[in-house]
This record gives sequence, C-alpha cells and structure tokens, in this order.
Amino acid sequence: MKQDVVLFIEDELALAEIVRESLADRGFQINHAKTLSEANRLYFQAKPDIIVADIMLPDGDGFEFVKQIRKADLETPVIFLTSRSRPEDVVAGFETGGNDYLKKPFSMAELIVRMKALLNKNNLNRNKQTPLKNSFKLGSFTFYYPSGLLERNEIKRQLTSREADLLYMLLTNSNAYISRDELLNKLWGSTDYFSSRSLDVFISKLRKYLKTEPQLMIINVRGKGYKFVME
Repeated sequence: MKQDVVLFIEDELALAEIVRESLADRGFQINHAKTLSEANRLYFQAKPDIIVADIMLPDGDGFEFVKQIRKADLETPVIFLTSRSRPEDVVAGFETGGNDYLKKPFSMAELIVRMKALLNKNNLNRNKQTPLKNSFKLGSFTFYYPSGLLERNEIKRQLTSREADLLYMLLTNSNAYISRDELLNKLWGSTDYFSSRSLDVFISKLRKYLKTEPQLMIINVRGKGYKFVME
C-alpha cells in the first residue's frame, strides 16, 4: 500500500520530532524541513501528498511559501500549524491557499484526523473518471464540476477543490438559501471558528471570480445562510 508523503515544515525541533514519530508510526512518509529553503527543495524532490507547515520560520513566512506553490499547484492540501490565531492571520492563511488551520498546542489525534480528511478528499477528486461531466452556464461563464474549471471566453480559471465544491453546492441550491452550518459540515466537517472564517474567505473569493457578471450574486440571507442568484 502506498504511503502518503508528508512535507512537514517546523523549526521547533522538539515538537518536530514528536510529530514526525507520531506520523511515521501511523504509516506516513515524513520529509521534515526546518527552513523554507529546505522546504522548497523537498517539495520538488519528494512531491508530497500533503503539506503541514508552521508559519513563522527562520528564513521567512510559511504563508508566502504556500502562496508561491499555489501559482502552479492547486491540488496538494496544506494545513497550517501556528500559535498565531488572530482573525487576520486565519484569513491570510486561507487566502494564500491553505486548506486548514490548526492552532498550537494541538493534539496529534486532531492533526491526523484533519490530514486524513484532506487526503481522502483529494484522492477522490483525482480519481474522478469524467472530470468534465457536469457543466453549468453562468452568464458568460461555464463551470465544470468536479474538475473545478471555470471558463469565460478563452480565459480559464482552475478552482481549488474546496472552491469548486462550494460553488457546486450553491449552484445546486440556486435561488434557495443553504445554511452556513450545512456548508460548514459538508465541506469542513466542523462549525468551529476557523472553519467559519474559512467559509467567509471562500465566499469572498467566489464573488471576486464572478464579479464581471453582475447578474450572478451570492447573497447573505441573514440568520439563514447563502443564496446563489442568477437574474
């Protein structure tokens, strides 16, 4: 059975050793980097299935590292581990391309559950046999699901799997609201603070992608959730 390859970026050596041993005991293949320069080398060398990254590192910011990766790689899941938990830090993490955010100190059980959830979801998306099976006309846009391709004229945007899933859920409930809790539970598996902030970020991103079509709106329904409207 193929081992899932983890790129683990952490400069606190005591913590890194605990995490490394715990993940190795559970069958993961670990590539540990103490700096961003090491992480960059290991990313291309090891081709990880998932990245678990600290934010504050000796030679830079983990957010910036992931932002650079996301220019070419929209698939590999990223979990940020950090002691920074201000709302603006959480938002920055998701805006740069993170999929999850875990505050230090954390339990290994929670980290592993979150890693497995992201890996399982990513594998399901990769194994789709008909990636362009479903298409939706949104004004001048065409949205393909589950591939996540958003096309307008000759311009193509590849959505992340989370963006594609969120847009699909909104579309399939078009002109009827869908509650925040339903979106959070189905897409994040949690209604906690970090997941809720993540949802806000992803809603904002979808609105930005579709802003050239004023008749396409994602509306907040106070006390209920969101409604996708095509006028």
